[in-house]
Order: sequence, then structure tokens, then C-alpha cells
Amino acid sequence: MTSIFQRALGAEFDRLHPQLRRRFGFGAGDGVACIGTGVMADIWRGKAFTVPFLYAGTARHILFPERGKDVPFVIRNFAYRDRFGRDTMTFVRAFRLPGGRVRRFDATMIYSAVRGKVVDYLGTHQHLAVDLDLSVDPHGGLWIRTGSQRFYEGPLAFTMPSMVSGDAVVHEWFDDAARLFRIDVRVTNRRFGALFGYQGKFVCKYVSEPVPGDVRPVRECARE
Repeated sequence: MTSIFQRALGAEFDRLHPQLRRRFGFGAGDGVACIGTGVMADIWRGKAFTVPFLYAGTARHILFPERGKDVPFVIRNFAYRDRFGRDTMTFVRAFRLPGGRVRRFDATMIYSAVRGKVVDYLGTHQHLAVDLDLSVDPHGGLWIRTGSQRFYEGPLAFTMPSMVSGDAVVHEWFDDAARLFRIDVRVTNRRFGALFGYQGKFVCKYVSEPVPGDVRPVRECARE
């Protein structure tokens, strides 16, 4: 079945490294999940004034304020159909920080035919919907850049102003020499600069098992 990333990238999907095509190429009907385990060499945050902003996101598993080096990391990608019938993929990341605290950064992604791109719902309640612009680099790596961001809560709906939103750039690629995936994530604000990010490496295994309840969002949002 065609994955949400294949639909968004079109013919460009075939330019991805074979390992990235496998990682991003399955959908809800394929009975496959991808589990990545590795180490984030560096988890960083911006200046002290960013801490309240980052800490506010921890309740809904969106960003966090802690920093760390060589932090164990797990990412779980499961594909399923949500209650609106949309092909959905989870991106549930767990970081085991110094002292044993585990922080999560959750997202669920769909392909929006209306917008013609992947929409990323951040956190446990899908309050934030973010358009993703995808591209493939000359070496088959995947670039993901955030675009328009919208806030949804009950009848309330508005586009997030740039002053209070974070612009993310994600670069993921496969290192043939080391036989593993590498990732670099940077979140910035147009006015305040660097907010949060991490860089590291991981390996993947592919499993066939039911979608765990804890990777699904608490609430699903119909609005894209």
C-alpha cells in the first residue's frame, strides 16, 4: 500500500536511500511497524528564557527542557487508520535522560489530500497541526521542514503566529559505512532563535504486532 510519505513525495520517494524507503514506505494495511533504538549524542535547548516554553510542552508530550549527552532513545512508528479512516503513522520518541527520567515527544502524521502534504499532529491531544514540506537530498536523505501551524481546541481554531511558534528542520539519512540511521533535529523561533534540538543515531527493526495503545493520541482531531 502507498504510504503517506510516498503520496507526499511522489516520484521523489524513489530517490530516497533504500533503507529510508523501507522505513517510510509502509502504511496501515501492511501489518508492519518500525522500532528504532539508539543514542542521541546531544540534546540541547536554547537560552534560559526558553525553559518555561519547553516545560509547558511536557504535559502533552511536546518538547521538554532537559539537556543531555549520549541519551538512550527509542522511536516507534506504527501505521493504522484513525477513527476518521485516515492512514496514520505514529512518531513516538522516548528519551531516557540522566537520572532516569523519561521524556516523550509524540506525533501522529497523516496525508492531507486537501493540502497536498503530510500534516503532523503534535502531542497527545492533537492540538497542533503542522504542515510538513518534504524533500530528498542528493545522497538519498530526507529533509522535513515545518510550514503553517494551526491550533485546534473545541470550536477554537487559528493559525499560530510566528512569534509563538517553533520552526523545525529535520534531516534523517542512512550512514552506509556505519550501517545505521542518523538524525539531526533543530527547532527555532524567528524572533528568539534556537529553542530545542538533538542529534544522534539509531538502528531499526521491523515487526508485525498490534498497535500499542500508548502510542495513539488521547484525542484525534478531524481538522487538518
